Amino acid sequence: MPLSHESRVARAASRLNVPEVIILRALIENEGGYVSGSKLAKTLGMSRVAIWQHMEKLRSQGFEFQAVRARGYRLTGRPSVINPWLIDAHLAVRQLAFSLECFDLIDSTNDEAMRQLSEGHPTPLVVLAKRQTRGRGRFGRVWQSVADSNLYVSFAFQPQLEPERMQTFTLWMGVNVCELVANFTRSSPGVKWPNDILFEGRKAGGMLTEARMDADQIRDLVYGLGLNINNAPDETPDAPGRRPTSLSEQVKSPVDINKFTAALIGRVLDAYGQFVSGEYLKSFADRWNACDLLRDKPVSLIHGAQTIKGVAAGVDDEGSLIVRTDRGRTERFRAGEVTLEKK
Repeated sequence: MPLSHESRVARAASRLNVPEVIILRALIENEGGYVSGSKLAKTLGMSRVAIWQHMEKLRSQGFEFQAVRARGYRLTGRPSVINPWLIDAHLAVRQLAFSLECFDLIDSTNDEAMRQLSEGHPTPLVVLAKRQTRGRGRFGRVWQSVADSNLYVSFAFQPQLEPERMQTFTLWMGVNVCELVANFTRSSPGVKWPNDILFEGRKAGGMLTEARMDADQIRDLVYGLGLNINNAPDETPDAPGRRPTSLSEQVKSPVDINKFTAALIGRVLDAYGQFVSGEYLKSFADRWNACDLLRDKPVSLIHGAQTIKGVAAGVDDEGSLIVRTDRGRTERFRAGEVTLEKK
């Protein structure tokens, strides 16, 4: 049986009360300055020697500190790879009720999320990995998972919603990811229906939503995202003739993957709440149009054995792609492989 909201809050609070997380939070809040060992000891209710031991644990994870007598500690370096303590330190102020699992190596974050749901793990659940061996996208395609430099994450929920309610779920999540990337990097990404994050035609990320039904309701729902963060462009091969991109390439500097991941977790959990409540409907159409890379563009769509060419005309209320075909008809497609045509 899933844990109650109160139990999830307690579990999240206990995770955020880990000494290493509290220490990191204090150092981040005083970025550039010093935090005294005495203050940390008083906050945590432990000795200065115990504080030093926790600092050593942090050093073993790639954190660097400057220690000055009578002044304290200053954070001078942090790991460039996913670190759950650092993510929690960035999230601590929000006290979000979710579980977080982080793996160095895994087959697929989506598969792990589904396994944990089958074992009765409470939701919301966030599964992170530094590397995947069997990452995948739509139609079972392999998602190349370069170690350490990119983001591989899955969010698991138990929405108990009717299947027809879920038609726009991936699109709504895509809008939120697109907006977050734009705000975080001061860049201009877009969403290519139904699940790709692109910069000027170059792929930076992809989404995969999977679900299990129970009678007439969605029992288990997993939303997966793979996003190129700091990898070099040639590290992540895409389709022939298409060179992918990354956030760091777009902004021409390394991106803080832990700070971004914390922001992403907060954004996705908020977006999920708005989706379940139906609140998202008030803004979905306008926000989708702002991110839609296909609207009013010539497209080619493979649907089953057919190839349809025409001009994309947005999406309908069910998330179907609207295409004004070359034959003068307006058709709607719930699924398909779409590419932009050259004018």
